[in-house]
Amino acid sequence: MRIDFVFDGKGNKMMYRSIYCSSLPAIVEKLADTPAMKRLADISMHCGCDRADFATYHHIRGPYSRYLHSLGVAGIVWNFTGDLTQASAGLLHDIATPVFAHTIDFMNRDYMNQESTEEKTRAVIENSKEIMEILYQYDIDISEVADYHRYPVADNDTPMLSADRLEYTLGNAYLVYRRELTEIQEIYRDLFVAENEDKAPELCFCTLEAAKRFTKISLKNSFWFVSDEERFAMQYLADMMKTAIRSGDILPEDLMKTETEVIRKLEQGRSVSGLWRTYTKLRAVEACRQKREDRYCVRISAKKRYINPLVLIKDTPVRISEADRDIKREIEEFLEFSYDSWLSAEEDCTVVTR
Repeated sequence: MRIDFVFDGKGNKMMYRSIYCSSLPAIVEKLADTPAMKRLADISMHCGCDRADFATYHHIRGPYSRYLHSLGVAGIVWNFTGDLTQASAGLLHDIATPVFAHTIDFMNRDYMNQESTEEKTRAVIENSKEIMEILYQYDIDISEVADYHRYPVADNDTPMLSADRLEYTLGNAYLVYRRELTEIQEIYRDLFVAENEDKAPELCFCTLEAAKRFTKISLKNSFWFVSDEERFAMQYLADMMKTAIRSGDILPEDLMKTETEVIRKLEQGRSVSGLWRTYTKLRAVEACRQKREDRYCVRISAKKRYINPLVLIKDTPVRISEADRDIKREIEEFLEFSYDSWLSAEEDCTVVTR
């Protein structure tokens, strides 16, 4: 079965790029059809930043949910490994993602690692009767799918290339940057699995041209993910959520519901309704050297996500930074990106109690 479109609970059509594999195995389709997985159709890949009014999000092709991303990761893993267990682990890797995703890591003061929300993956799987029945049917132990980090093609350490990083790079290329599917297909079809410097399997490009095109897209993502706008929005939203939980407008268990449900509570909450309205009107962020005392102002760091993929040079896999000076310089420029500035909204922003 070739999944070209999936639907959320409201019947909205969302595009799924079927370039990743010709078909998904039955176990992945069954797992994807469970309530615990379908919840991710209402969890955005953009961590709630797309709920502000930034220009970046004005012309995207369509919604990009954790559900679509998870299907994509499963498809990529299946395409390159043909392993049911690894593909299932790839599908389930984001199942514990809360509303607004990594924004909750910011709320947990884990903005540098952004891994605090992954801790509940096994528990969410165990608490899903439907998922446990499917795993039993296929004789797969929960330990084999609850931690996709054990499978290098699915996930590995930054800055290596994995199915997870590949999918959100190509997903944003299509939906946010509006790159053509033909270009994305050309990049994807250039990949194969090679042995990296640690003797582990890793996705590798056949040609330098495709590797450069991909890496430039990924670096565009990298700078965007740590931009003043994204960091400010995530911290503001994180502090708003903390305020909502302290006041009782949001319950801790609400974090594992859908964004539609939580936004409805934010809109109606006595302590945060005004903060939410302010957030949805946020268009620009102002950087300054000193903290402003007249408005909400933060200085915040963030995890620097980047990819330094392998590329085949004279039949030997090497990092693209070793093969191309321009790419090496751009990576170094990204790693030197400074978080020294204090950030506030360009127009007065309702103060959130931190």
